[in-house]
Amino acid sequence: MPVIVATITPKPDKFDAVEEVLTRLIPDVHTEDGCELYALHKSKDRFVFVEKWRDMAALGAHGGGPNIKALNEGLKGLVAGPPDVQILEALPGGDAAKGAV
Repeated sequence: MPVIVATITPKPDKFDAVEEVLTRLIPDVHTEDGCELYALHKSKDRFVFVEKWRDMAALGAHGGGPNIKALNEGLKGLVAGPPDVQILEALPGGDAAKGAV
């Protein structure tokens, strides 16, 4: 099960606009086949999605699907650059329920 950490950095004066674009699409992504977790977090200067997908096929469908296309379109002119997307593999240790997303 791939886990994704995607960081989006808004332009300094576009933080609220980026938040609106990101939060608007979350309900639609939650209905995508294979979406197990799609959670948005923020700090003072960036947004971070933590995602979990059933498998790479589901992740691939998400990446090429209409929600990501809408996201990219909505973020045009609002972000400092492309998202930093990391595809991660869990290395669980200790308590299995607490050692992996």
